[in-house]
Amino acid sequence: MAKAEIISWYRIFEMFNFDAYHMYGVIGSAVILGIIGVQLLKKTKAKSLYGEALHLNPKTMGVYRYLLGGILFGLGWALVGACPGPMFVLLGYGYVPILVVLLGAVMGTFLYGLLRSKLPH
Repeated sequence: MAKAEIISWYRIFEMFNFDAYHMYGVIGSAVILGIIGVQLLKKTKAKSLYGEALHLNPKTMGVYRYLLGGILFGLGWALVGACPGPMFVLLGYGYVPILVVLLGAVMGTFLYGLLRSKLPH
C-alpha cells in the first residue's frame, strides 16, 4: 500500500477532487480482481482450509442502505484522508496521530454493534 501511494493523503485528495486517475485505477483493479477471484471460487467449488464447502449467499440490493453506507464511508474517508486498510499501514510507518482515527473507527464499529438490531437491514 505504501509503494502504491495508497496511504498518501495527497493521492486521496486528488481522487476526491477528480484530479488524477491513480486511486481509481488501484480501486478498479481491486474490484476486477475480486470479481475474478469470486468467480474462480464458485467455478472450482473451492473448500475452506477445514474442508468445508464455501457458501456465498446472495445479498439483497437495498438502494438506500448502500447509498447511505457509501456516503458515510466516503465522508469519513475524505475527512480523515485514509480508509481502514491504510490506517494500519500508517500506524506501522509511525504516524502516531492515526491512533485518533483508529480509536474513532473502533468506537464506530462498537456503536454499530450496539445499534445493529435497531437498524434497517
